[in-house]
Amino acid sequence: MPDWLSVLLLGIIEGITEFLPVSSTGHLLLAERWLPRQTDLFNVVIQSGAVIAVLPLFPERCRQLVCGWRDPSARNYLLKLTLAFALTGLGGLILDTLHFTLPETVLPVATALVVGGLLFLGVERWLRGQSLHHDIPWTVAALVGAGQLLAAVFPGLSRSGATILLMLACGISRPAATEFAFLVGVPTLLAAGALKIVRALHTPMPLTPPEDWGMLLWGTAVSAAVSFLAVKWLLRYVQTHTFVLFGGYRIAVGALVLALAR
Repeated sequence: MPDWLSVLLLGIIEGITEFLPVSSTGHLLLAERWLPRQTDLFNVVIQSGAVIAVLPLFPERCRQLVCGWRDPSARNYLLKLTLAFALTGLGGLILDTLHFTLPETVLPVATALVVGGLLFLGVERWLRGQSLHHDIPWTVAALVGAGQLLAAVFPGLSRSGATILLMLACGISRPAATEFAFLVGVPTLLAAGALKIVRALHTPMPLTPPEDWGMLLWGTAVSAAVSFLAVKWLLRYVQTHTFVLFGGYRIAVGALVLALAR
């Protein structure tokens, strides 16, 4: 397979799965069975491209957070995002101090995919007929920080999936939960990416082949474009639909990962 085609496919997979609650880790595990494995720098950069691409989809909210910080509601929203991000960062530093490492087998990823899918189905069933609200309380913002950390510990759970699930369980509306999960994901994922890049630059790896910057830019552009379209679609989808579709999809992907791992 030509390099440009494999990078195109990886960019599409990253762009679709980074923010949708379906686990980018699980999909990349499947992709690695047929596509060439890329460098850590490649994976970090195309992820950052996908993250930055979603910001134009929240023009009003971004304007409020940047220019309207004197408004109490905008300031509170920004502080709640900061709280969630800070809790995730603090937990990540603790895990790093404890030398926590991710599991290298597919079983935990597949299990997290299936469990997350079942939880989506269960929470959506429980929410039927209930009145949901749009405001994000401080306690929910703290839970979002914990949810992001939980997703980091259990790959396959999905960062957006875990945070959206927690907010739904707390009675937050689907659009409000999706927006908050995506916005708090921007600094979280960019900070994680920056840390990986710094470590890669300070770790001597003389046997590593030079990075193909042309392919890196190509993958980043594809990832950003696809992420923009995927998130734009999801923001419209959650206005009138539940997350049941994603619950069933996660269960199917988890089962497929287990089947292919045998």
